[in-house]
Amino acid sequence: MTTTTSSTDTSSLLAQAAQSILSGSTHSSLDVGTLVQSLVTAKTAAQAATIANKQSLDNTTLSAIGQLQSALSALQSAASGLADGSVLSKLAATVSGSGLSATTSTGAIAGTHIVKVTSIASANIISSGAIPNGTSLGTGNFTIKVGNNPLTIALNGSETVSSLAAEINSAANNPGVTASVVNGTDGQHLMLTSKNTGSANAITLSADPTVLGTLSAGYTTLSAAQDAQLTVDGASVTNSTNSISGVIAGVTLNVSAASVGTQQTLTIASDTNAAGTAISNFVKAYNQYVSVSSSLSSYNSSAPAGSQAGPLLGDAMLNSITNGLANIISSGVTTGGQTYSLASIGLDLQPDGTIQVNSTTLQNALSSNSSAISALFNTTNGAGAALNTFVKTAIQTGGTLDARTQALKSDLSDLNDQNTQLQAYSDQLTAQYNAQFTALNNLMTTMQNNQQYLTQLFGGQNSAGTLATNK
Repeated sequence: MTTTTSSTDTSSLLAQAAQSILSGSTHSSLDVGTLVQSLVTAKTAAQAATIANKQSLDNTTLSAIGQLQSALSALQSAASGLADGSVLSKLAATVSGSGLSATTSTGAIAGTHIVKVTSIASANIISSGAIPNGTSLGTGNFTIKVGNNPLTIALNGSETVSSLAAEINSAANNPGVTASVVNGTDGQHLMLTSKNTGSANAITLSADPTVLGTLSAGYTTLSAAQDAQLTVDGASVTNSTNSISGVIAGVTLNVSAASVGTQQTLTIASDTNAAGTAISNFVKAYNQYVSVSSSLSSYNSSAPAGSQAGPLLGDAMLNSITNGLANIISSGVTTGGQTYSLASIGLDLQPDGTIQVNSTTLQNALSSNSSAISALFNTTNGAGAALNTFVKTAIQTGGTLDARTQALKSDLSDLNDQNTQLQAYSDQLTAQYNAQFTALNNLMTTMQNNQQYLTQLFGGQNSAGTLATNK
């Protein structure tokens, strides 16, 4: 362990320590332990400060790299849809009227379709006749069937309309029906509703003759079980639900009551809103990176001493990443013998390195200049693909940032080892000095005892010793 300290300071401390021992023989209150600690500190302080400063610098740099990694990851995420073309190839569905909507998925193809809705799918809802409170529901089997699925309940004469409804709802083999009770002025009505829409889910009832007739017959249909019926480009379509898939590839139609009796135009076209949002998010992520990198490499002369420079000021790694990204943004994209710039679609590079979006130019490009959009964000050498490749090299495991991070962690591990060694050296010095001063103290104590003995024997100033008085 190599340490540096001032020989003058150490000599001064040693002199004080020696004096404290000498004074200790006359009962001085000076603290030898404090002086030993001061001696040890004088021998180790410089090395400890060096280690602490390096640790602080490494940790600050690690934090800065973490911020850089986060900004780059966000940029890569924002550019992903532009890199693989998924956003620009996304289609959206629009309709000309109300009550009809549509969503697109993989396999959708741009085009126009005519949709005419005749009816929508509905669930079967039936209501029993009035059953006066307290009326016995009878005994025997009461069967509810939804489609081909039956539920048979054995009545024993003790059931009420409410308890029967609860038993239907909790049945393990409930066929897909919900029971409820409506209390009218004429009595209680058992309401049965099929859980699913479509004609196949119609409710039918049957019961033994001993079951209350009002419970098993005379029901009023409040809503018929029916399928949705419509035509798409003249082709008839029937569906048990109001969400209809498979008629148009990659498109799901959703109909509601407001669409019944209407004929509407369904248009499948490029989703300019999704593309515009993706491009705007990409610009925000890029500008955020510029802000982070500028902060990390800044210099503020008015800041307190020691905090004027950003943690990555002049850092070669940061400069390389920033310059590489700026080159991709400013160079444009050449494809098919023509070069397209981001400015041509309203993404204007600013003097501070950020991008400003001209919304009008961007919207015009999205709606009428699809060739420029497609060229700038093509999946081969487009701006999104180039950024994705460049950023991946920086942030991936084993990449630029990871290598720098691992080197810093290794250095911190070495510094921790040095700290351990320095502490061991400090403990060794403390034990050594304590042993030396203890030996010196013992020596001084022996010398003092000898002096007292000789004084008693031979006498001292203004006193006669034992030998003088015993002549």
